[in-house]
Amino acid sequence: MSSISDFRKKKLLYLFNVFFDVNQSGEIDRKDFELAIEKICTLRGWPAGNPKNIETHDCMFKIWEGLRSKADKDNDGQVSVDEWCNMWDAYAKDPSTVMDWQIRYMNFMFDLEDASHDGTIDGDEFSIVCSSYGVDKNECQEAFKKMSKGALEVNREQFGELWHEYFSSDDTTSPGNFIFGKTSF
Repeated sequence: MSSISDFRKKKLLYLFNVFFDVNQSGEIDRKDFELAIEKICTLRGWPAGNPKNIETHDCMFKIWEGLRSKADKDNDGQVSVDEWCNMWDAYAKDPSTVMDWQIRYMNFMFDLEDASHDGTIDGDEFSIVCSSYGVDKNECQEAFKKMSKGALEVNREQFGELWHEYFSSDDTTSPGNFIFGKTSF
């Protein structure tokens, strides 16, 4: 594995284990994305056939294909922890290596959290999504305060900056560390 700091590795493993490896198999594969789609559509009340359900399927499978094509170095149809960390470390070292699927995932998460569709995420919207992944709701609310630096809302541009910080910063106080609802690693 590449030379990732322990702190960044903890953040990457948190994201891997909580948001991506949904079935807890130790690797990310298409089945994890199927389960995530089901979870997201249930959370938002989008039944099969609903345009948002169809859009979620389309977007998430594009994210999976992008992730698989970039990170699955041994072409086994799964992304291991090492493959995951190496891919994000390359991004941290050179943000110009950002891939379409990463931008798609960032925008998907922003749109999922922006339940009111007003172009911003507030603390309640943020907490509903992050707590649906098993993070304590109070911790999510505290994470939002840290992420937003006390502001009541975060817009898409700010979220993009926070996103980059999450994957690249070794500073334990960077606001971006909190974009997935966790307050400590």
